[in-house]
Formats: sequence, structure tokens, C-alpha cells
Amino acid sequence: MEAVKLYLVIPCFNEQEVLMDSAAKLKQKMISLMEREKISYLSRIVFVDDGSKDKTWSIIEKLHKGDEIFMGVKLSRNRGHQNALLGGLLTVKNDCDITISLDADLQDDINAIDEMIDKYYEGCDIVYGIRNNRETDTAFKRATAQGFYKLLRFMGADVKYNHSDYRLMSRRAIEGLEGFGEVNLFLRGIVPMIGYKSAEVYYKRGERLAGESKYPLKKMLALATEGVTSLSIKPISFITFLGLFIFVVSIGMLIYFLVRHFMGQTVPGWTSIVVSVWAIGGLQLLAIGIIGEYIGKVYLETKKRPKFIIEEYLKD
Repeated sequence: MEAVKLYLVIPCFNEQEVLMDSAAKLKQKMISLMEREKISYLSRIVFVDDGSKDKTWSIIEKLHKGDEIFMGVKLSRNRGHQNALLGGLLTVKNDCDITISLDADLQDDINAIDEMIDKYYEGCDIVYGIRNNRETDTAFKRATAQGFYKLLRFMGADVKYNHSDYRLMSRRAIEGLEGFGEVNLFLRGIVPMIGYKSAEVYYKRGERLAGESKYPLKKMLALATEGVTSLSIKPISFITFLGLFIFVVSIGMLIYFLVRHFMGQTVPGWTSIVVSVWAIGGLQLLAIGIIGEYIGKVYLETKKRPKFIIEEYLKD
């Protein structure tokens, strides 16, 4: 069987502290795969610069000039991790047979690449990298991450538990992904919708060697909101059922107070009124906010703005 042409697609945002070290390790891994004839000698490492403010792009240019195995894709401005990853995949899809996406900090074990490729040769178009533990996470991050995946499952989203964006995709899988035109991207939920034969590979996630995490609490919350609202309309359904429940309760309370009135037992009280006003007011604001999230996304989708713009593509 002819060896496949593999492109590693690596989104980068302000990764100057780790990029040179990561590039050296990835090159060593690629050469090892080539020597064992698991991949073609035309395989490449593609760094996608997501509008970095530091020297990330100049380092990518330097790597490209020094060795043809390194390639670069530069986005015109920062568009976020999901758009940067999609931009890289769609840019290289016609130049390779398979892609493997991973983060620039190499916390995801690159030795799992070997098993991913084996799964591809067994007929899988998509291979998910799954963390087998969260020992390197803080207790807070571990709890919030597990809660996030459980929430998505509860909302009806078909996501892989403990899977980030470390995955192998064949060319036809990426072509299937290209057919999903939504602007609000959550690839972990969209990729399983493609179908095709898939498999899972388990690995142990390491600690970040340098630099800061690109997913602090604020971005984690934004990603969670994006994931839920992009994949499910259950929050709106919950509002409907909650409104119905409160309506039923209000009828019951109305009957109760009428009975008290005709029995001459009504006592003016401000506590119940204040509690009711605050409770109903808070519920209304929450409902309006959730519905507003969906309306905002519909607004963005109808504009059909490009998800990304490629400014430069450094290739062979």
C-alpha cells in the first residue's frame, strides 16, 4: 500500500515561547514515520497563525525557509481557534491525503499519531484523540471540563468525552466538513455529524512547557456557550416548559388567594409580592438573554461573512 501524505495542522496564537521546540519535536516524529514508511516523504507540518501579536509568524517564516517540511498559513486577523483550525484544514485539503490537527504546545501526546495512522489504514476516515485522564488539570478545571461535556450530552450534542481538537481526518472527511456552512463553529460537535467510519485513540495529556494557556476561564465559558447554542435548541425548550410550570403554579396561587379572600383571611403582606416580582423579573431577563443568544447567532449566519481570510500561504 502506498504511504499516505500527512499534513499536521497546528493553529498558533502568540506561541513564540514554544514554537521552535515544538517544531523540532514534530519534525523528529515525522521523519520517524517516513523512515518506517507509514507516511510519504511529501508529508508536511503546517502552522496556522491566527493573527498573533508576537513573533509567531516570523518564526514560521524562518522555519519554512530553513526546511521544506514546514509550511505556514497566515490569517488576515485573529479569528479564534476554531476558525483558525478550519482555515488550515480547508487550505491544505487538496494537497494531502490525511490531516492531523493538534495544539502548538504539544500537550497532546504526539506518539498517539502512530496509532491514528494505523486506524486510518484500517479504513477509518476520522480518528479522535481522547484523553485517558485529567491528572495534569487543576481540580477546578477538571470539574468544569467534565461538567461541560455532561452538559453538552444532556443537551443532545453528540460529542466525544474528553476530546479536544486532536484528531485525524481524511480528505473526504474534510470535504464533508466543508459542507457545514455555519459561522458559529464548534468543531467537536460538528465533526461527529459528518459520519463515515471513525475510531478513538487514547493518550495521556502532558503539561504545557512554556507560555500561557490559550483557554483561560473567560474563553472556556465562551466556548461552552458556543457549543451549547450551536448544537442544541434545548435551552429555549426549557424556557417554554419553565414558563408553563410557572403559569400552572400561578393558577394554583390565584385559587388559593381567592379562597383566602372569601374566607376573610387575607392579610396584606409585602414579602410575597417582593419575592414574586424579583423571581419573575429574573426569570424574564434570563429567558430574554437566552433567546437573544440565538437571535444574535441567526443574525450572524444571515450575513454570510467569511469565517476567515487567508493572507499568506507558505508552501513548497
